[in-house]
Amino acid sequence: MPANTLYYGDNIDVLREYLKDETVDLVYLDPPFNSKRDYNLLFKTPAGHESESQVTAFVDSWHWGEQAEAEYSQILHQRNTQLAEMMRGFRSFLGENDVMAYLTMMANRLLELHRVMKPTASIYLHCDPTASHYLKLLMDAVFGAANFRNEIVWCYKSRPQSKRYFGRKHDTILFYTKSDAYYFDWESVVRPLSESTVNKYRLIDENGRKYRLEGRGITGSPIRSAKDVEQKWEISHPELVVRDYLDEKIGVCQEDWWTDINIINQSATERLGYPTQKPESLLERIINASSSPGDLVLDPFCGCGTAVVAAEKLERKWIGIDITHLAVALIEKRMQDTFPDITFDVVGTPKDLEAARDLAQRNKYQFQWWACSLVKAQPYDGKKKGADGGVDGLIFFQDDAHGSKKIVVSVKGGDKVSVAMVRDLRAVVEREHAAIGLFVTLSAPTAPMLVEATSAGWYVSPTIDANFPRIQLLTIEGLLNGTEAPRYPDLTRGGLTFKRAQQKSVKESTGRLIGE
Repeated sequence: MPANTLYYGDNIDVLREYLKDETVDLVYLDPPFNSKRDYNLLFKTPAGHESESQVTAFVDSWHWGEQAEAEYSQILHQRNTQLAEMMRGFRSFLGENDVMAYLTMMANRLLELHRVMKPTASIYLHCDPTASHYLKLLMDAVFGAANFRNEIVWCYKSRPQSKRYFGRKHDTILFYTKSDAYYFDWESVVRPLSESTVNKYRLIDENGRKYRLEGRGITGSPIRSAKDVEQKWEISHPELVVRDYLDEKIGVCQEDWWTDINIINQSATERLGYPTQKPESLLERIINASSSPGDLVLDPFCGCGTAVVAAEKLERKWIGIDITHLAVALIEKRMQDTFPDITFDVVGTPKDLEAARDLAQRNKYQFQWWACSLVKAQPYDGKKKGADGGVDGLIFFQDDAHGSKKIVVSVKGGDKVSVAMVRDLRAVVEREHAAIGLFVTLSAPTAPMLVEATSAGWYVSPTIDANFPRIQLLTIEGLLNGTEAPRYPDLTRGGLTFKRAQQKSVKESTGRLIGE
C-alpha cells in the first residue's frame, strides 16, 4: 500500500481495493454534513472579484434509491451485528429518506475505516449539529462506546445566519479510538500557562529556579498571599510542603472546547476558495496529538487537502481520497505549490488515452474538469446545462503592465470533432475578448481543423519577443505524454488563474508554540 498517495474515486471502493487491514495510524474525516446545499468553488478573477466561473464542488444532499438500498443490504450482512441492528432501528424510525441514505453511506465507510486502522489508531470525525447525534450512535456501534474519547467543540467567529434562532458558531469533532491501547501525545498540544499562574511562582531557590509551595495546609490557604510567610512556613514546617518548580511545568492540558482556532476568513492567506476548507492549525493539533512522525494519516474525504498538507509538514505519511477530479487536481497543485520538491502518486486519474476515453463516457463533467487540469485552467460553470456558452475553462495570464488577459478553453470528449467546432471556438474568443483559445480534444484534429486554427492568426505579446497561435489544438494524448502543451506568455507563472498556496517547509507549523 503506497503512502503519500492521492486517490480519485469513491472512498469505499478505494479503501476495499488498496488499503490493507490495520495499516493506518490516524484517520481524519470531514464528510459532507447532509446540509442539503450545493457547495460551489468560487474562483477569483485577477482583479480579485468573484468570477462567474462558479463550479459546484459537491452536492451535499442524499436520496434513498438503488445505491442506498444496496449499501444498506451490505450492512445487514456484515459481521458487526450491533451496527446492523442499529441501522434497522434507524430505518424503522426514519424511513427511506435522505437522512437514512446519508447514514447508510457513512455506516459502510466507518466499517472500512475501522478495518484499516491499527489497534493503536484514532479517528476524528468532523461534523455539525445536522447529523452529529446520529453519527455518534454509528461511531458507538462501529468502534464501541468504551472507545469514545471526546466530543470536541470547535468554536469560531461567524455572522448570525438568522433572526429566528441563536447564531450557529461551532462544529463537533468526535474522537474515538480502535482500542484502549491508543497513542496520544498530550504534551504536543498543551496550552501555555496563563500569566496569572506563572505569577504564582514567586519563590526562588539557591539555583535561581522559580517555585511555589504545595502541600497539606498550604494550597488554597491565605498563607499563600504573603511571600515572606511562605518562606518562613517552608523553613519551619518542611515536612508539610514540597516545591513545585515552574521550569518543570509543560503547560496546561488542552480541553475539548477549542476557541483559539478561527475559521478561514475572506482575507486569510491560506484561503484557497474551496467550500468547507478547514484551517491548517486545526489539523496540526489533531495530527500532533494522535500520531508520531512517520505514521500514516488517512483522509477519505480530503476535499482541498488540508489534512494531507498538515501531515506532510509534520513528517507523517499520508493518503487522501476524493470522488471528484476537481478536488484531486486542486490538491495536486496545492501540494506542489506548498512543497516544491515533493513527490507523490495519484491513482485513479487517467494516465493514457484509453482511460481518458473511459472517463469521458462515464462522466462528461468529471472529464471536463480533469481535462482543464491538464492545461492548468479554471473549470467554468460546472453542471449548469447550456450555460457555458462554449467555455469549459479559463486561464488568466499577464505579459505587460496593463493588467491580465484571458484564455478560453473548450474541451471535447466525443469521438468525432469537426472544423465547425474550431470556428465556434474562434467566435467564442472574439465574444469573450480573449487573447487565445485552447481546443482540447480526445480525437486527433482533422486537416481542415488545422487549417482553420492556423487562419485565426497569432497573439502578439507586447513585451515578449514571441508570437503565439491564437487558436491552439491540443490532444489529450499529447498532453499526457508531454509532447503538447499550451503556449502563451505569463510573467505570473500561473498565479492569476489559481491562488497559489504558501510555500512551507516540513515541520513548519501554523500553530502556536508552547510557552508563547
